[in-house]
Amino acid sequence: MMPAPQPASGDEQNLGKDACNVVEPISQLGSQWRLVVLYDLQQGEKRFNELKRSTGTSSRTLSRIVDDLQELGYVSRRLEEGSPVATYYSLTAKGKSLCPVFDELEKWTKEWGDK
Repeated sequence: MMPAPQPASGDEQNLGKDACNVVEPISQLGSQWRLVVLYDLQQGEKRFNELKRSTGTSSRTLSRIVDDLQELGYVSRRLEEGSPVATYYSLTAKGKSLCPVFDELEKWTKEWGDK
């Protein structure tokens, strides 16, 4: 068996940097619940309780997740005055840019998920 080719010393840093460009966004999205919420919001804006029901998360978990996603710039929050005050969540442009990624992951899972 031939040994794997070793990158030149300068290439090692670039390889690590290139990997970081993939690893960093995945680590931001890495929790199961973050992905579930982002995936669910592809359908459009939802109120907190709608999102809670459709994702199956607890109120505490969902509150933490949407706060995290809002801070990271994937989700926006809109308050509607009235009685009671309604809070709506939707994907930002950054969040919507993940829709094709989810589509590709679904295709990949259909082809390779059970293999």
